[in-house]
Amino acid sequence: MLYVLEDAINGILIGSIYGLTAMGLTVIFGVLKVINFAHGSMLMVGMYVAYWAVTLSGIHPYLALVIVAPVMYLFGYYLQDIIIKPIFKAEKDVREPITVIIVTTGVWYVLDNLSLLVFGPQYRSLQDNPLRGKMFEFGGMMLSVPKFWGFVIALVTAAGVYFFFQKTRMGRAIRATSLDRESASLMGINQYRIYNVAFGIGAAISGIAGAVLVPFNNVYPSVGVLFDIKGFIIVVLGGLGSLWGALLGGIIVGLIESIGPQFMAATWTEAIVYALFLVVLFVKPSGLFGEKYDW
Repeated sequence: MLYVLEDAINGILIGSIYGLTAMGLTVIFGVLKVINFAHGSMLMVGMYVAYWAVTLSGIHPYLALVIVAPVMYLFGYYLQDIIIKPIFKAEKDVREPITVIIVTTGVWYVLDNLSLLVFGPQYRSLQDNPLRGKMFEFGGMMLSVPKFWGFVIALVTAAGVYFFFQKTRMGRAIRATSLDRESASLMGINQYRIYNVAFGIGAAISGIAGAVLVPFNNVYPSVGVLFDIKGFIIVVLGGLGSLWGALLGGIIVGLIESIGPQFMAATWTEAIVYALFLVVLFVKPSGLFGEKYDW
């Protein structure tokens, strides 16, 4: 029984990190109303930024967050401003322009292949990593230190983003634009600047997730694909546009992947995750924690 409890706690820890990786995706969807297929690639870019920040400067892996978050915010802001905004302007009468999805798919391939060209196919991990394999004992259970801090960072990030959307002037402008972009424009809100900011926030969250993953996960050009797939499943489970839904959806996936192998072959846990994904799509397409409005 103790082993099951230990697996459950570890499942919550890794699941919260899954939720953090999906949170940026749900922020972008909540405002722009399009799925960002380059989300996993932005996570990969964030991991490389964190990896090189730590490798070149020798700072603690979590201190890299102060570098990764602003760099990824600017990356997302200008990616939206230069590449995606012209499409929104060309299709301004379309609520969910399909062309944007096609373009983000192209960005996905460009980023992955560019990183492959620049960094090569090698799997990289932090050298002299103070967190590698580090565990702490709690009630007779062994828990991963980097995953525990990942859980804390995921909660702090979710709370910070939620506070930003609820309590700040820019946050209220983003929420207004997500609900009705035409009415928001009539009230003097520059919807295209809001899109830039929202995309920047989504990219910054992806960067934070990447920095959290680097201490215990290898960095390589296609690493984003795995988290891209998980991210889509999680946001559907939790509810598109729901911050806390993304976090809880990630924990659900983490619990299934952690506890499942105690009772069945590990490959069956993936089947259960996909089956749950399909059931939610059929029974409650808005997601387990979806609401009538996005924010």
